[in-house]
Amino acid sequence: MEMEMVVKPAWLEGLMAETFFGVCGVHENRRKNEKNVFCLLCCLSICPHCLPSHRSHPLLQVRRYVYHDVVRLGELEKLIECSYIQPYTINGAKVIFLNQRPQSKSCKGSANICFTCDRILQEPFHFCSLSCKVDHLVDRGEDLSTILHRIDESDFAFSQFEGLRMDGPELIDYDQITTNSILEDPLQYKGSSCSNQTIGNSEMSLRDTEVVRKKKKDSGFLGGIVLSLSNKRKGTPQRAPLS
Repeated sequence: MEMEMVVKPAWLEGLMAETFFGVCGVHENRRKNEKNVFCLLCCLSICPHCLPSHRSHPLLQVRRYVYHDVVRLGELEKLIECSYIQPYTINGAKVIFLNQRPQSKSCKGSANICFTCDRILQEPFHFCSLSCKVDHLVDRGEDLSTILHRIDESDFAFSQFEGLRMDGPELIDYDQITTNSILEDPLQYKGSSCSNQTIGNSEMSLRDTEVVRKKKKDSGFLGGIVLSLSNKRKGTPQRAPLS
């Protein structure tokens, strides 16, 4: 009986295990075919073109930040209690990471770290992602029903996607979450020798990513001219014939 109490509901298991932002096999020849909507009834990821087939199902939009899946806190907390999960502010909206992210090394000691993966967190948070919290509770044998909410389908209705152009960029606005966004990770990681290095590396990686993007964007016509000029060899000087 105790095992039944900690079993994850199908939608939660699917949300954390599903692969998002891959090409939809059904609509692989259509534009905007990334699978970035999760059907809470079918427990699978779908693309915008699949939406009409799930018109009567509760639908959750998944977004992406630096190759990792996030969900808006306001939407996720209607499904499950998100207390003690560290939120991040991206373009003015608070989001929660669905799964833990890889890190170069764990930083233990006096720093406040994630109970599951040892990632450095702000006070008073205990988890860096939804999966870290769920896995921690399951490992301790706690009853997940105490943090799960009854799904109100009106909160996840198909109507939230209506009136938007299928080929327009505003249908699924994950593109608004870019590497220009600032995570809500201020300089509050004090008390650990590796905290400042971790923050520095994180900020550096975001800046480096943006520099690469700018270089790619600006290395068009002028870049080709510079390259061609630098590779052009000087010809042998021509001397006037002796008379």
